[in-house]
Amino acid sequence: MSVPVPKTYKLYVGGKFPRSESGRSFQPLANPGINVARGSRKDLRDAVVAARAGLAAWSGSTAYLRGQILYRLAEMLESRRAAMVQELVLGGAKRAAAQKELDLAISLTTWYAGLCDKVQCLLGSQNAVQGPFFNFTTVEPTGVVGVVAPDAPALVGTLALVLPLLAGGNSVVALVGERAPFAGLALGEVCASSDVPAGAVNLLSGQRSELLAQFAAHRDLDGLLLAGTPDAAVSAAAADNCKRVRWCDLPAAAWTKPESLRSLAWVEPFVESKTLWHPVAP
Repeated sequence: MSVPVPKTYKLYVGGKFPRSESGRSFQPLANPGINVARGSRKDLRDAVVAARAGLAAWSGSTAYLRGQILYRLAEMLESRRAAMVQELVLGGAKRAAAQKELDLAISLTTWYAGLCDKVQCLLGSQNAVQGPFFNFTTVEPTGVVGVVAPDAPALVGTLALVLPLLAGGNSVVALVGERAPFAGLALGEVCASSDVPAGAVNLLSGQRSELLAQFAAHRDLDGLLLAGTPDAAVSAAAADNCKRVRWCDLPAAAWTKPESLRSLAWVEPFVESKTLWHPVAP
């Protein structure tokens, strides 16, 4: 006789799967019968520390290698198809819609995998200057960026904001959707088996109303990419520590269209341009 083993939904921080340091849990609206770890301010601080430590390994990898790792992420999503579809169904999606969302998630991941080694060509340049010099503009990541994903679509919504940041070489601390966090948290299991360096991707679950202000005020987060309508209080808190903020205020239908999600528009704000001068030998 087999013994049922209910899944415990935990955070993903620094390549590990901790429960919240507070010991708290919450029951998502999409499935009130399941307890999910409820992240706290301390969990956010731990995740930022892990992301700062993981930044060197991720940004220090070649763009080609980052692309290969993201492609591996797509492979693992495909190999875990049945499990990922079940996570989406658990969050309230119909099975056919869950299959379609997973297809979009895999397609989106492969697109950003291919973008990794093209960011430098698209956003950098060789500049025309007067004098015996070569002048180049190169692209570097901003650093550690916070993400607040939409409630729906649960999987694509998280990936659509995390992948552009990873393609630019940043490390990420993401708060997955509150209503149905199952598929977002399951991405931690995918990352753990996809050669993603520990700390490059960190996933938290919890209440947006509690953690959003903490994301904005945290002084070691270099930027924020947020789903939803602009919030003046969040923008003001982020401005106090000179954090750049971008809001993804997309209509619901746009989250299901690949052309709305495949863009440099969420990569470019979170990279820095560095200009180099080099003398030309006579």
